[in-house]
Amino acid sequence: MEFTDEKSHCKLKIHEARRSVNLPRRLSVLHDDDDEGDPQAVSARTSCASAASFRLWPTSPETQWTRSPMNATPSPPLLYHCLASLHRSEGNIYSVYVTKDFIFTGSGSCRIHVWKLLDCSEVGYIKASSGDIRAISGWGRFLFTSHGDCRIRAWDVPSAENFRSKKIATLPGRSFFKFPKKSSHQHKNSISCLAYSNMERLLFTGSWDRTVKVWQITERRCIDSFIAHDGPVNAIVINQEDGCVFTCSSDGTVKIWRRVSGESSHILTMKLKFQPSPVNALALSMSHANCFLYSGSSDGLINFWEKERISGRYNHLGFLQGHHFAVLCLVTIEDLILSGSEDATIRIWKREDGNSLHSCVAVVDGHHGPVKCLAAAMEADEIGRDLLVYSGSLDQTLKVWRVKVHHPGEKVKLDRSEGNIDQYLECKMSPVLSPSWVEKKISGGDF
Repeated sequence: MEFTDEKSHCKLKIHEARRSVNLPRRLSVLHDDDDEGDPQAVSARTSCASAASFRLWPTSPETQWTRSPMNATPSPPLLYHCLASLHRSEGNIYSVYVTKDFIFTGSGSCRIHVWKLLDCSEVGYIKASSGDIRAISGWGRFLFTSHGDCRIRAWDVPSAENFRSKKIATLPGRSFFKFPKKSSHQHKNSISCLAYSNMERLLFTGSWDRTVKVWQITERRCIDSFIAHDGPVNAIVINQEDGCVFTCSSDGTVKIWRRVSGESSHILTMKLKFQPSPVNALALSMSHANCFLYSGSSDGLINFWEKERISGRYNHLGFLQGHHFAVLCLVTIEDLILSGSEDATIRIWKREDGNSLHSCVAVVDGHHGPVKCLAAAMEADEIGRDLLVYSGSLDQTLKVWRVKVHHPGEKVKLDRSEGNIDQYLECKMSPVLSPSWVEKKISGGDF
């Protein structure tokens, strides 16, 4: 492990200029005999008020989803502005994790860059022996990262003004033999997701090798390993109250697992309704006595379920529609759901208190490539609440956004007299995709 205060090639840029390029609903390769593009192509952006007016996606016998009921009087659109745009010359950003002091970002390089939470200044980096850091998670002062050598690193990162870090474990550990064989507990393909159970003090890892492994960090050993899906495991979330583990996969399924009492093994308790589209992201939202599960898939939909209080079953309530390409990441905070998409936008959804009504209250633009990872935190003051959003993209940038969240009944007011309208943008812009990403999309490039 190596630490340095030396500034990297990352540079801080002030909010980028507005863009006006429209993104079609889907990319198509035009041949010489094609007269024109897809006549059904539409702009990837609409105003928040019209977010519920998209035509429904066609259903099939395999996926009888119903659209989420939209509130007849939608919530007022939220205002947002970009606080910082941090460009990384080392490659795309695959993961982001936020603590009360620092922002951690992972990419294809061996460095985990660290930024101060408040002013977004770089304080250094953590260097590992392997890169391709697809997932970052943590608990307390501990940070967990996945790497291209199919191993996990655990770091001790205390909360302090002067950043210092120390590697405390590599899972699984390396053999001392000259020609070591690959550990039987090691994943056979990239580790795509991490989740830590605060209640049981266990780290869960999901991989493209279709398996989920469970690690005891203090003992530095794998206590359980099972084939979870028929395709790559893309996301894991844990209900910290009851210990349920949720996994999703490219096979189109969402599964719920529970640890056998008194044992290390985990059993499948529920398989949520099958859909043909790959599921890329999961998020849990706890509200009073209610629990909602959200899943983002490659068809651009966000399906959601509510947990029954008595039986504990999850009932499908509908889907949220608005993204035009795959939903790649989800995060929830209070009654808000944030979704990042391949269409380069971030959508913010609001769930009405006491029911399943949802409204799209913001469509945040600024990235030039797919939004791969998200993190969020809430700031409260005497005036109201500010939502801080941290988004990493395949355009090699980390952006920090401040979104004004209104109190119930508060009306939206824009201060146009002092020119502040240029800082706070209503959601009526269009994303701009980088030419290199468009080429990858057309050629079927992987994320």
